[in-house]
Amino acid sequence: MEYQQNSRRPVRTPLLSAVTKIKRLQFAQEHKDWTVEHWEKVMWSDESRFQLHRADGGVRIWRKEHESMHPTYMSTTLQAGGGSVMVWGMFSWHDLGPLIHVEQHLNSTTYLSILADQVHPIMLMAYPNGDGFFQQDNVPCHGAHIVQEWFQEHEGDFTLLRWPPQSPDLNPVEHLWDEVKRAIRKLVPQPSNLTELDSAIHQAWCQIPRITFQHLVESMPRRIAAVLKAKGGPTKY
Repeated sequence: MEYQQNSRRPVRTPLLSAVTKIKRLQFAQEHKDWTVEHWEKVMWSDESRFQLHRADGGVRIWRKEHESMHPTYMSTTLQAGGGSVMVWGMFSWHDLGPLIHVEQHLNSTTYLSILADQVHPIMLMAYPNGDGFFQQDNVPCHGAHIVQEWFQEHEGDFTLLRWPPQSPDLNPVEHLWDEVKRAIRKLVPQPSNLTELDSAIHQAWCQIPRITFQHLVESMPRRIAAVLKAKGGPTKY
């Protein structure tokens, strides 16, 4: 099943440093023998900001969390006007997790509360044997001291997946944001304020078919193979 990343404007291939390529390649080598069954034990997470308006009146996604974000991309988005809604979500092969509305910016304190109130109980329920993995990218608040301390305190409950920098192409949750965006774009009328946009985002998230996110998890061996083939460089995903 093919997925197109058509929610970003314009498409920019991240300029990966030699060190970043090495880290991406190392991650791919460490997981090259992982089967779909291995990836089924991963809980994926991400944050995304949805802009209310753009020039053609539609809703667009602004993903500020990735290190490859280009400064001109951010300024273009901000100039679109209308305000925005930021959400944090997670999912696994088994189910969609909650979608959390985040006020303004996601800082370490807010993220810590999400980990304690959402991630921890869900991981315990989904992987009672402690054999689950939790994925997060390298946005600064994820690496905050209080956050790292929390993970250390709960390391017996699940494993934090060591994630390579600048690797949105390896995170299948990216495609779920695309699914949400496409669903909102089909709405008539379009959301006219932030409350309506927030409601539309949550409704679209809950309606993502199970087969969609399961196919995404099943794509992980191909994503790993693509990074290996690219020697740590960017991939089509």
